[in-house]
Amino acid sequence: MYARRRHLYFGMMALCLVLFVGAWAVVRLWSIPAAIAMCVVAMVIPPVAAMVANRRGPEDRWWDEHPSGDPKSDEWWDELDGRRRPRS
Repeated sequence: MYARRRHLYFGMMALCLVLFVGAWAVVRLWSIPAAIAMCVVAMVIPPVAAMVANRRGPEDRWWDEHPSGDPKSDEWWDELDGRRRPRS
């Protein structure tokens, strides 16, 4: 799953570069408004690509789901999150 998100991220960023470079290297010669429109689209792609790359999948494990190994820190975070962990 991680590899697919990474490939999608790099594909979106490559598309962003192609749009930006193409807009000012080629398209501006025929239409300035079209080049500006291409740059606006290219401007939106990086934040969307970051959201896609950092999206949590149903099978992903995240840092806050498992104990850190420091009992005092785990107890403190559980208290902040409103969770109670059985004491061992």
